[in-house]
Amino acid sequence: MRLTILLMLSAFVVPTAALAATADTATGNASSNASSRDAPTDAISDAVAAALADPARADDATDDLERKPAAVLHFAGVKAGDSVLEIIPGGGYWTRIFSPLVGSDGQVYEAIPNEVAEKHESMVPAMEKIMADSHYANVSMLRQSAAQLSVPQPVDLVFTARNYHDYMNLLDVEADNADHANSLDKQAFAALKPGGIFLVTDHAAGEGEGVSQTSTLHRIEPAVVKAQAEAAGFEFVGANDALRNADDDHTQKVFAPAISGHTDQFIYKFRKPE
Repeated sequence: MRLTILLMLSAFVVPTAALAATADTATGNASSNASSRDAPTDAISDAVAAALADPARADDATDDLERKPAAVLHFAGVKAGDSVLEIIPGGGYWTRIFSPLVGSDGQVYEAIPNEVAEKHESMVPAMEKIMADSHYANVSMLRQSAAQLSVPQPVDLVFTARNYHDYMNLLDVEADNADHANSLDKQAFAALKPGGIFLVTDHAAGEGEGVSQTSTLHRIEPAVVKAQAEAAGFEFVGANDALRNADDDHTQKVFAPAISGHTDQFIYKFRKPE
C-alpha cells in the first residue's frame, strides 16, 4: 500500500521552482519581499511527501489528484513545529495531512462554527474520531460562533479550503463589502502571529459576480477575496494556479456532476505584516 501511495504522489508533486514561479505571475514581484516561508526548501518538500505517504491516510490518497495537496502545502510553506488553524475541516482530509506534517512540536486547531455543525451533523463526530486516535495527538477542535473565531494562542497558518464563500453566508454578507465588520479575514488576522500566513482556496466565480453566487453556485469572485483580505490588513503574497481549470465556465453549481471535482479554483496566499 505504501508503494502505491508513493507512486501516486509522483503524479502530482509539483516542483518547488514551478510553485515559486506561479506565485510570481500573480503579483509580478511578490517573491522579492518573501520570507523563508514563501520559498519552500527541500526539507519542506520531503516533509510534505512524508505526510502524504502516511499509511494512516491511505483512504484519502484517491482524492489527492483532485485536491493537489503537495502544491497547496508547498505554497503555504507549512513545516514541522508550526501551529495551524483550519476553518471548517469537513471530514478531516487536511487534518490528516497537517497533523503529521507539523509533528509533535506543532499544533492543529480545527474550527467548526456552531452554525456549520448544526447543518452538517457528521462533522463534529468525524473530528472527535480523529482526535481519539493517538496518531493525531496534536489535533484540537474549536467550537465557536462563525463571528467569534478565536484560538488559544496565535498560529503560523490560517487555512481554509473551499469554505471562504460559506462564511459570506454565515456572516450574512449581502454586498461586495471589503470591510465587513465581522469578516473572516479580520478574524484570521487576529488569530495569526506577525508574519503568519492566511491561505485561501475556493471555487471561482466569474468576473463581476462578487459574492452573489456564494449561496447558489457556491462560488466567489477571487478579486473580492483579495480585496477583503487586504482591507483586513493582509499583504497579498501571490496566487498559485495548481487548481485552476480554464474549461470551467463558472455557470454551474460546484456540485453538478459535469464539474464536481474539477471546478476552477484559486489559491491565494496572504501574510500578516511583521
